[in-house]
Amino acid sequence: MSWLVILIPALFVFFFFVFLFRKFLGYMKKEQNLVIESLKDTLIDKDNPVGLNKEELEKLKQQQQEAQRHLSDVISRIPVIQKDGRFQIDEEALKARKAAAQANGSAGTVDTQKD
Repeated sequence: MSWLVILIPALFVFFFFVFLFRKFLGYMKKEQNLVIESLKDTLIDKDNPVGLNKEELEKLKQQQQEAQRHLSDVISRIPVIQKDGRFQIDEEALKARKAAAQANGSAGTVDTQKD
């Protein structure tokens, strides 16, 4: 029972200070034309989650674009066919490329360039 006597006035004082603080913030925002950002918006930048400077970020984006182009180029060279609704590597096309490469005299390498 004795802790209730202390808890009730303490909660009243706490909420009174919260009320005063909110009023003060509202007054200061109005007087200074401030817009307070939410903490969530300031934590992580969607374009720069690591926090790199502008030059490093542009360099990283350029490297990623080059890697994406290279990956698309490599994937486009792989012969695929669609079987049962799934894409699979075309074994016959690979064997034909290997045979053509051996006929051209290259020593065990497969020419993946399309003519």
